[in-house]
Amino acid sequence: MGIAWVLSGVFGLILGILAGMNEGSILDRIIKSYSFILASTPAFWFGLLVLMVFAAWLNWFPVGLAAPAGSLRGEVSLADTFKHLFLPVLTLSIGGVASIALHTREKMIEVLSSEFIRFARAKGLSGMRLFWRHGLRNISLPAISLHFASFGELFGGAVLTEQVFSYPGLGQAVVRAGLGGDIPLLLGITLFSVVFIFVGNFMADLLYVVIDPRMKTKQAHD
Repeated sequence: MGIAWVLSGVFGLILGILAGMNEGSILDRIIKSYSFILASTPAFWFGLLVLMVFAAWLNWFPVGLAAPAGSLRGEVSLADTFKHLFLPVLTLSIGGVASIALHTREKMIEVLSSEFIRFARAKGLSGMRLFWRHGLRNISLPAISLHFASFGELFGGAVLTEQVFSYPGLGQAVVRAGLGGDIPLLLGITLFSVVFIFVGNFMADLLYVVIDPRMKTKQAHD
């Protein structure tokens, strides 16, 4: 979940920037179509598709589990761990890209049509120089808010993805606790999920100040 969360945020931001800076182009239409399709695709269905292609047809990766069947913990190499981790991470990260990419695209278009960008262009700035100086900071804050809002999912896990890949995780633990009436375990996971959400929002607030120092000045005045 942690790896997928990072990858979805990075690639979602990049795709959203590319689409926003090339509004109406073929690249923009491709990224929008890709994002809309992913946003409407259930994670378990995409996981089954990934399994069918990469595990069943191409035989590049194992079908499931977190380690080779029948192996002891000390016998599992780092390469085996990554091979079993690749498909679940691919499923979760590709699915998480859509919302970040679409949101960043809309914000990028809004920023590029603003008055201060027109003023910067009048001063001779253009292309990546214009983006780095005036665009990136303004689109980063909303993307961070949206992305860190899902930080609590890092603790809860992805139930359907874990089920498809038979990957042990807290998502399945929640289901077993609920079906088995294990109230202490269920309450413990819920409590720590709330803590993770709080930590995610707190980290987002800290990043706001790092990205835009003006917010620190505003908070000081408040």
